Amino acid sequence: MTIRVLIADDQAMVREGFSVLLNAQPGIEVVGEASDGRQAVDRAARLRPDVVLMDVRMPGLDGLDATRRITAADGAPKVLILTTFDLDEYVYTALRAGASGFLLKTASAQVLADAVRVIAAGEAMLAPTVTRRLIAEFARLRPVEPPAPPAALTARETEILTLIAGGLSNAEIAGRLVIAEQTVKTHIGRILTKLGLRDRTQAAVFAYNTGLVRPEGWS
Repeated sequence: MTIRVLIADDQAMVREGFSVLLNAQPGIEVVGEASDGRQAVDRAARLRPDVVLMDVRMPGLDGLDATRRITAADGAPKVLILTTFDLDEYVYTALRAGASGFLLKTASAQVLADAVRVIAAGEAMLAPTVTRRLIAEFARLRPVEPPAPPAALTARETEILTLIAGGLSNAEIAGRLVIAEQTVKTHIGRILTKLGLRDRTQAAVFAYNTGLVRPEGWS
């Protein structure tokens, strides 16, 4: 199944470069481009891509507001934030707005393609290095009121949610808990359903915001 991608960036060279790289990848098709947030919202609604690559800083409607509007729609595509810095403060707000992860603009063609596939599959960008630090910093710098208590998670689901927030992949979680990877996927599906979340990134943010996982340095 082909993954349909919309690229939103105010720099034409960036859009064209990503388009060339992604169109050269099997199973990925760039279906449109947008030069600002307002175009991104309009074209996401019209073209119905699976993934939107979203720059943060754009004229007019920026990538944060565009992400919020796009992810609020029914059947919304996944949004992958494009950023120049691995700890760009704007990314914290983007995650809260509904983005499924982020990618550095310096990423290689293979990393870019892999990121699109991961986001499209609902795995989200939760690498155990940069993204774990990002989520932790997001929770530390931008605390929010805890959401209403969710439907009760089982002990195993709570354990897996904690590992997701720690940046572990499905395979790593399966290895840590000595269970099948498919079992991990089943548990994650139940966690997302019970908490009313869309993907793993939202699950990780939820774990930090509710205190289930606390960033290093917190008492």
